[in-house]
Amino acid sequence: MGEYPAGKRALLASDGTSTAAQCLLVLACLLVLAAPGHSMHIQTLNIFKKSPSNSPASALKETSWPKDCSEVSSGSLSGIYIIQPTGLHPIMVYCEMNVTGGGWTVIQRNQQSTEITWAESWSTYKYGFGNVRSEYWLGTEYIHQISRQKVYQVRFVIWDAANNMKFADYNLFSVEDESQGYRLRLGTYSGTAEDAMDSDNPRNAHNNMKFSTKDRDQDTYSGNCASSYGGGWWYSACYSVRLNVKGGMTWGSLCNGNCKASAILIKPPLYH
Repeated sequence: MGEYPAGKRALLASDGTSTAAQCLLVLACLLVLAAPGHSMHIQTLNIFKKSPSNSPASALKETSWPKDCSEVSSGSLSGIYIIQPTGLHPIMVYCEMNVTGGGWTVIQRNQQSTEITWAESWSTYKYGFGNVRSEYWLGTEYIHQISRQKVYQVRFVIWDAANNMKFADYNLFSVEDESQGYRLRLGTYSGTAEDAMDSDNPRNAHNNMKFSTKDRDQDTYSGNCASSYGGGWWYSACYSVRLNVKGGMTWGSLCNGNCKASAILIKPPLYH
């Protein structure tokens, strides 16, 4: 797997933690990731509660996992953590703790040289795929379950063709449930990229669109955008943004098919 350019390391590449408890979280993640057959891919972690005893397993019973990365202790370093959204089993995520106050849950990362095809089925997108240390999709169902807990904001981070980092913030972010097609809802834009997710042209808008994959066409196009252009996304007819793709990443006019890398991060606004 290729490395992210040096300018991305602060945002995308630290595994350390600052307390013994957080080290335990990372260790638990790594043990699951390193288990036979897991191939360092995203895995869910089922915590089996046992009767109190002197064994390490009893300590897990008392563990209260954060609901998202905003609940990870302030001052912690970026890396792999276990979270447990309300009503869901524990899952592993990458927490970005170094950018704009930290506490960001990373739901997507990709780079131009990715080995992931991204041309996956609805069910694969639903539960996530990739390598939590590098390029991955957290899972549309998990993104929905996280976003329903609180009010969230989102930051799309884009490295353009010249490897300049730009960002697009939306002050509201949610993904509706599967019965609603995992429809995306975004708030007001600010940032240094452009408002490419909510284009004035309805053919290229992604806000308020349902999620589409090669085997579940929910776009507004006569054909299948996900099948034609690769990767699951909130397509309309068809796109101004395309980040879930092997090569050809696009963000409006900032980088049309030649973006170097991307990341999507969510967290509650500071006033919540």
